[in-house]
Amino acid sequence: MIQIEFLQAYWWLLISILGAALVFLLFVQGGQTMFLTHSDTIERSMLVNSLGRKWELTFTTLVVFGGAFFASFPLFYSTSFGGAYWLWMLILFSFIIQAVSYEFRRKPGNLYGTKFYDTLLFINGCVGCILLGVAVAMFFFGAQFTVGMGNILDPGSPVISRWAPTRGIEAIFCWKNLLLGVAVLFLARTQAALYFMDNLAGDDHLFAVNKRRVLVNGLIFAVLFVVFLVVLLLSSGLQTTGLHSFEVVEYKYLMNFIDMWWVALIFLVGVVLVLFAIGKAALSRHFTKGIWISGVGTMLVVMSLFWIAGFNDTPYYPSLLDPGSSLTISNSSSTEFTLWVMSCVSLILPFVIAYIAYVWYSMDRQPITPAEMRSDGHKY
Repeated sequence: MIQIEFLQAYWWLLISILGAALVFLLFVQGGQTMFLTHSDTIERSMLVNSLGRKWELTFTTLVVFGGAFFASFPLFYSTSFGGAYWLWMLILFSFIIQAVSYEFRRKPGNLYGTKFYDTLLFINGCVGCILLGVAVAMFFFGAQFTVGMGNILDPGSPVISRWAPTRGIEAIFCWKNLLLGVAVLFLARTQAALYFMDNLAGDDHLFAVNKRRVLVNGLIFAVLFVVFLVVLLLSSGLQTTGLHSFEVVEYKYLMNFIDMWWVALIFLVGVVLVLFAIGKAALSRHFTKGIWISGVGTMLVVMSLFWIAGFNDTPYYPSLLDPGSSLTISNSSSTEFTLWVMSCVSLILPFVIAYIAYVWYSMDRQPITPAEMRSDGHKY
């Protein structure tokens, strides 16, 4: 029988891959924040339809990410999704209005007009990126909850995990969390501009606009991410000393990078790829493949951050109210049998990924052109 420690590490690896894919796919949200800046209806229609063919992937990945956490680390699911209620409700509501907007913005008899739905897409783009960044930042900077198994016997409130009365609102106003959230927003905007440069054709003005966006948003993201990284590496963290006992360690996440040098190497490769894509796209005359270089780099960086958050005896969800309630991949996972069965099911993932890649290739085989937007075919 496979050791439970291996299964826990395996599922944290899968969680990190899903989280990285989600951050990459947020280029859809980043692109939605750009619609309102285009008064030309053909240009705006090109942007909307470029992302309209991909928006379901971001939402689906978010749902799968939550489902994977529920199956593999149910205590985190009940603690965060059930405790930080308002934070997750705001995230989910922003994705609901996204779905409604793409479905109804060009419906016959639309009383509100396309600009109203484009405004909703702008809200989803900003709120979705920032709040998801806030949710991930709590993996490092902690959250206000306590865990007590005896609570399940309380007839008045039979829940294992209890959250601060603000129910996740306090996390939104933590400047460290917001720092990562805003960085994620500008990363998404940068990658959206890179994607537009690859996916749109026949409009030199639009290409030039997105080229400038890559430079401006890329520089803002780089500054914000460097500040976040400095704050993170200088922060103290918790070290596991027992199943529910921890000690404070200075520069914990810096030490994790040092102890797991291979993670640090992957992280640096990812950072270099993202910066190379930004620089190449912004300074070259006509470079269109930056989204793929940046996408790979983004996934490597995000996976590395997940690894220093959960591996090396580090609680991936520190409790600010009671350090002993902090969650690790050991004390919050499902049973060995459940993890083993799900691991068998996870073997089909490569086939699912291959299918998604094929569908993506089929949809993007022909770039979107102004002539297509003037035709009578289906458009968002």
